[in-house]
Amino acid sequence: MVNRIVLNETSYFGRGSRYKLKEELIKRNHKKILVVTDTTLIENAANSILNDLKESNLVCFTYTGVRPNPTIENVQSGLMIAQINNVDAVVAIGGGSVIDTAKAISIIIRNPEHGDVSSLEGAVETKNKNLPLFAIPTTSGTAAEVTINYVITDEIRKKKMVCIDPHDIPLCSFIDPDLMETMPQQLAATTGMDALTHAIEGYITRASWLMTDMYHVNAMSLLYKNLEKAVNEKNKDAIEKVAYAQYIAGMGFSNVGLGIVHSMAHALGAIFDTPHGLANAILLPHVLRYNGKSCKALYRNMANVMGIDITNLNDDEVIEKIATSISELSKKMKIPQTLKEIGISKEIFKDLATLAINDPCTPGNPRTPSIEEIIEIYNQAY
Repeated sequence: MVNRIVLNETSYFGRGSRYKLKEELIKRNHKKILVVTDTTLIENAANSILNDLKESNLVCFTYTGVRPNPTIENVQSGLMIAQINNVDAVVAIGGGSVIDTAKAISIIIRNPEHGDVSSLEGAVETKNKNLPLFAIPTTSGTAAEVTINYVITDEIRKKKMVCIDPHDIPLCSFIDPDLMETMPQQLAATTGMDALTHAIEGYITRASWLMTDMYHVNAMSLLYKNLEKAVNEKNKDAIEKVAYAQYIAGMGFSNVGLGIVHSMAHALGAIFDTPHGLANAILLPHVLRYNGKSCKALYRNMANVMGIDITNLNDDEVIEKIATSISELSKKMKIPQTLKEIGISKEIFKDLATLAINDPCTPGNPRTPSIEEIIEIYNQAY
């Protein structure tokens, strides 16, 4: 079997690494830049980076309209600014929503036949590599700065489109823990749980192999042991480890896929606009119980890596211990534990399950689910 790994050309890690952006843009002879961000970030993190670029005589145009679950309209609005001003590079400053929007913009600039955006859904290997994209994440969760995936919401079809294309990966990324320290507690918690979900699902997905296991095992260990301290104590060392761990998880799952935690979370985001990390945090323990019987040996290794004591436990007890431990971690960070708490209606579970079963992440799940089984998991999470 032949396995492929696609990663960034260049990435910078460390406090203050965001200021390396200017050097990379100048070195590559870029002149006119589209900066994609959101209204909150433009007032603080993005503004300081923009000022640094402008002092170097780089011409910057901004698009700040990105929503938490970015839409086709978001992509097309940003694209219009890029095209009118004939930009030669795109910079994304923000969380996964911002970087995903920038990915779609940069792809369509070089592949205008996909201007409808919806034709990018699924595993679409576009003809041309994207316009050079530089990504500065401000959250510790999605790893969009290193993945070949992005997710855009089609509001008309009420569907989250998972787009998979090696041509969309950022040319250069800057992982700066200083930016992660400014996250509100709830955002830090839910994006961190998103990263932990990436590491766990990537580890047990059907396509996992030696190199991706290396990434996921390290990411699981760092995230489980440091996330609570990063969120509740604002511990600088823990924040740094979480920032790097979410990137490491992205190096893995981007190349092997995920599972039904993400499929089910995408459905919630499409219909209820549920924040992605929150949906993952609620669903993860229940999906862990469902998947456990199909990969018992992997669960034992997961427990050992994360430091969960499974001494003298049988296989079923190990599965339950891991699921319970993940729930307890989530509770300590004050994340809602049920779908009912966040206003999800049980009456729509069948519609959610239909979306989930057809999601591109579902085939990678270690256990093949039926619609009825997915409905039951939603019920357990209710």
